[in-house]
Amino acid sequence: MTDVAIRPAQPGELRVVEDLLREASAWLASRGIDQWQFPPHRDRITQALRRGEVFLATTDGLPMATLQLDDHADPEFWTTEDKPGDALYVHRMAVSRKFAGSGVGGTLLNWALERAATAGKPWLRLDAWKDNHGLHRYYESQGFTLVRVIDLPHRGSGALFQRPTVR
Repeated sequence: MTDVAIRPAQPGELRVVEDLLREASAWLASRGIDQWQFPPHRDRITQALRRGEVFLATTDGLPMATLQLDDHADPEFWTTEDKPGDALYVHRMAVSRKFAGSGVGGTLLNWALERAATAGKPWLRLDAWKDNHGLHRYYESQGFTLVRVIDLPHRGSGALFQRPTVR
């Protein structure tokens, strides 16, 4: 594995984050997976950048991957019974194809898990595209458990995963 540095993305790096997301979207589309029509929620990404919730994984200054990490539990997915405040949430994680298979995704998820633990949260959570079963298997291989699948007709996402911060 290449040395990975993880740092907050700066508001002026919107293009870098978008390029990583655009590349991931194109790769998914090439595999017949209709996920992440780009640009996804540009206004939300811009606001998250300003709040310091978007992160970049880099090596030798080159962007490898991005993710957003925050305490926003999507109310269409996470119910009061789930205790939404008990977790940090991963959104919009994308790894450059140049670094696919290098372990940077797992590194980012472990880093996010440590941040959740440090924040006193018992869970790291995310939602994934409902019918991207390869992605589900990936998250399970990273220690996440499928909580449930929420099938809302207006949402492509809805497979809910969580991982405990303490084992």
